[in-house]
Amino acid sequence: MEILGIDVGGTGIKGALVDITTGKLTTEKHRIATPNPATPLDVANTIKQLVNLFNWKGLVGCGFPTPLQHGKCLTGGNLHKDWKGVKVDQLFSNTTGNDFFIVNDADAAGLAEINFGAGKNKKGVVLMITLGTGIGSGLFLDGKLLPNTEFGHVLYKNGEIFEKYASDSARKRDNLSRKEWGKRLHKYFKHINLLVSPDLIIVGGGASKKFYKIESEIDINVDIVAAEAENEAGIIGAAMAAKDQIK
Repeated sequence: MEILGIDVGGTGIKGALVDITTGKLTTEKHRIATPNPATPLDVANTIKQLVNLFNWKGLVGCGFPTPLQHGKCLTGGNLHKDWKGVKVDQLFSNTTGNDFFIVNDADAAGLAEINFGAGKNKKGVVLMITLGTGIGSGLFLDGKLLPNTEFGHVLYKNGEIFEKYASDSARKRDNLSRKEWGKRLHKYFKHINLLVSPDLIIVGGGASKKFYKIESEIDINVDIVAAEAENEAGIIGAAMAAKDQIK
């Protein structure tokens, strides 16, 4: 059984067909740059373009980088302020003609790792942290998702959130060396470990491919590993999130 999985990011929108029984991509991954500004209409039209690339008429699972509740944006996240209050599934369905199931992008990445990757068969509390334009989070207890956490938004200092201090975009903005970025991430993960006390932390997003370069800077008393699906986790997990919608 295949489902089209789409991962919406701050800089790129990626998609591929996914075999939901194996978690493997069955097509090449396609990427289209996220429109700037990333307004609802512009993003929806980009999603339509991506769906058409696959000539796909079926169900689509979509990971989306904003706080969500039942497919509705609570804020615009790192995309655009106009997303607040938008029902993303309805917008994308109306634009493409496909049925959509929307899930937070970090929750999607976590679902991929829980089902097929570093979190498979792990009991207890598993925390997925995605490092990219922002910092996303997915929290699991005995393999079950507790959706819609936003641990990138915990406060760092002076009212600033950790996402603005330790994300990959913050690294680029401040021209940080890997060592300097690693020290910032150490502060972040130390704080998150105190709040959640997970049994395992999985690091995903664009930074997961080079996590080994900064891993030594992070010294906390919990196992912390890179996502096995690396930057494809969001696509795979979005498809997995949608599978229960198959009638």
